[in-house]
Amino acid sequence: MSDTPSYILYDNPAEHVARITLNRPAQANSQDTHLLYQLNEAFDRAAHDDDVHVIILAANGKHFSAGHDLIEPLEDYPQNMGEHRTVFPLCGFGCAGAASQMAREEEIYLGFSERWRNIPKPTIAAVQGKCIAGGLMLVWPCDLIIASEDARFSDMTVTLGVGGIEYFTHVWEIGIRKAKEMLFTSDEFTAQQAQDWGMVNQVVPREALSQAAVDMAVKIARKPPFALKLVKKALNGSVDAQGRDIAMQNAFHLHQLAHTHNLKLYDQLIDPSGLSPAIRKGSG
Repeated sequence: MSDTPSYILYDNPAEHVARITLNRPAQANSQDTHLLYQLNEAFDRAAHDDDVHVIILAANGKHFSAGHDLIEPLEDYPQNMGEHRTVFPLCGFGCAGAASQMAREEEIYLGFSERWRNIPKPTIAAVQGKCIAGGLMLVWPCDLIIASEDARFSDMTVTLGVGGIEYFTHVWEIGIRKAKEMLFTSDEFTAQQAQDWGMVNQVVPREALSQAAVDMAVKIARKPPFALKLVKKALNGSVDAQGRDIAMQNAFHLHQLAHTHNLKLYDQLIDPSGLSPAIRKGSG
């Protein structure tokens, strides 16, 4: 792993506050295997540091995240997964058929997102520019979202022949009607719309985004850490009691069915027919 670039920055912008920053701006912070494991390690670091009471997730560059890195070759997945110590010593990431892809997404997509959601400390996402599909899987696990006025959110996976991202919490984020609109159309929506629907807490000018996240973190960090842990557990539990976990597991397995379907028909995880001819040609 010595040759693996560092895609994550870590600092402490204020007392009792840790900030994790996605640092792959040339690729619009798209998420390959290495970035996601590095991000998980950074969340672990902050979670295990008793001096850290609040965690900020930010991103360098014009866009927060363009989602999953679709350029990373399928044949590289087993090797890239195997470089990390969290991989179970069983057939899974390297075996044949649907088992490999499902095991990969259970760990680094659904698994990581759910793990970050349950960190026993408040987390704040600071979002600018595009936040597309897999990018939502980084911000939705956070407890609070502060967005710049130019932020745009979308899940265009239906266009790619897959029924939504692996962390399928759309209904709890924006409500059933807007979730259907978001997924059926693949349209993007603005930061102001996201705030109106209850997904975003604050919308601020782009130049104020970083400080707004730190200000919110400092305010929260003054509260007793154990009380914060307990109230976060209570709030998350109230959503889980509505059946969130069962619904997400069902959607995840339907997502895997879509991958298998597309591999059989198109020899790739997505259905290229929904893409424009120019993009379709480039994706080959």
